[in-house]
Amino acid sequence: MIKWWGGMRGYDFTKVYNMLIYFDNCCFNRPFDNQPSEIIRLETQAILSIQQIILKKQIDLAWSFILDFENNANPHINRREAITEWKKIAAIHISALETIRKCANNLTVDFGIKSKDALHLACSIEANCHYLLTTDKQFLKHAKNIKSISVLNPIDFYKEWS
Repeated sequence: MIKWWGGMRGYDFTKVYNMLIYFDNCCFNRPFDNQPSEIIRLETQAILSIQQIILKKQIDLAWSFILDFENNANPHINRREAITEWKKIAAIHISALETIRKCANNLTVDFGIKSKDALHLACSIEANCHYLLTTDKQFLKHAKNIKSISVLNPIDFYKEWS
């Protein structure tokens, strides 16, 4: 159960952030997936490259309560712990807000985005992220008409970045 409250813990409204991006849970888990196809290997390489850019502090990462929620449900302890390390690196942390819940509901109704994906998207919008990255093809398809943020596959983002 998610309790709706809070705000953006650690968000300093006086600080100038680098480009701010948001990974959904699919992105964080992709490097741990089996790599049978070329597209999965390319997505993995793009994600690992983007993570290196984040570690070099050229791009800032946003983290959210829905990432905590999904990651805590991950049955693979090593994955869960490795992904949790990215929370420590994130520039901002988005807590559950009523405005996020309402935005997510609107995204579900207006664009047909699944509820957890809509929460990720609403969190990234609330944080004023420039990009949300996902490997979920259905999510990408439904989010292509969103104007307030660019939702991209990590390969496409990396091509834009480099």
